[in-house]
Amino acid sequence: MRRLEPLVQYLGPATLIVAVAVAGSLTSHAREIEFRNALVNVAIVVAIYVFVGNAGVISFGHVSFVAVGAFLSGLLTIEAQSKQFVLPGLFGFLRETTIGDLPALALAALAGGLYAFLVGLPLMRLSGLPAGIATLAVLGITYNVLRNWEKIGPGPLTLSLVPETTTIWRAAAGALAVAATALLYQRSRAGRQLRATREDAGAAQASGIDVYRQRLVAFTLSGALAGFAGALLVHLLGSITTDQVYLSLTFLTLAMLVIGGVSSLWGAVVGALLVSGANSFLVDAENTVHVGFDLTLPDGTSLVILGALMAAVLILRPSGLTGGREFSLPRGRAKAR
Repeated sequence: MRRLEPLVQYLGPATLIVAVAVAGSLTSHAREIEFRNALVNVAIVVAIYVFVGNAGVISFGHVSFVAVGAFLSGLLTIEAQSKQFVLPGLFGFLRETTIGDLPALALAALAGGLYAFLVGLPLMRLSGLPAGIATLAVLGITYNVLRNWEKIGPGPLTLSLVPETTTIWRAAAGALAVAATALLYQRSRAGRQLRATREDAGAAQASGIDVYRQRLVAFTLSGALAGFAGALLVHLLGSITTDQVYLSLTFLTLAMLVIGGVSSLWGAVVGALLVSGANSFLVDAENTVHVGFDLTLPDGTSLVILGALMAAVLILRPSGLTGGREFSLPRGRAKAR
């Protein structure tokens, strides 16, 4: 039975992801975009979970890797002829190179992982509040570099003309791939060692586990998955700005992870899908939505409500809606003798 445990743990997240994809494929085009966005959110949140959930170290900087993946994939897939006119200030190799979206996804993952590795070299020695502040600084640095250095992007303007190739099924496939990678990692020797450091870093180090090395491995893998998810995001939207991959997305994805349950893959997927649905409704309500009557909420209400919900979960159920447990099938009661 233990041999089937990984498959069972993957069954729940995979079933949810496929169910959302099927539901999205049966709706109108306008609604389908919301379902695709929810699936991309799953990929982003699970990427964050790979490090935060397994290491127990908070990171406010993972959207940096999403941003790097999104802008790199977007730039590489825009037609070179178009870039000559709309982005003349780019480095030559970025301006003159155009590749397919699948190779761009791979390069986005590579760039996200490499950036995470370089950032992680000094940062993975930190824990607790210092780690959170340092990763937040990384987010701010990344944002300002992308926003102001027009050799690597459009600066404060919108990166547009990106091919919209993230279909509902490609978004689902991407989310499934990220979830499978996360599960394989957490069940590997490296993943188990990192989880041991989460429970008691001192005891883990005393038993021979290299805490710094294991955190760096997880941070790098997490960054690669975040870069991949960023590429899915930009090919969903068809355009992107630096503001879209900054504080709002950071807060939203961390809220998803906390509400679902930080310490389990099942929690990351459940939280991402539930909060995506709630956020989509609240954003619509800010522009008036009909629910038997016209409901109009003030601008910014969605973030206020999500913040209150996250605080309530932290107070009432600190381990999240899933209790920090992985998906499992119900077991029948043993027969009385």
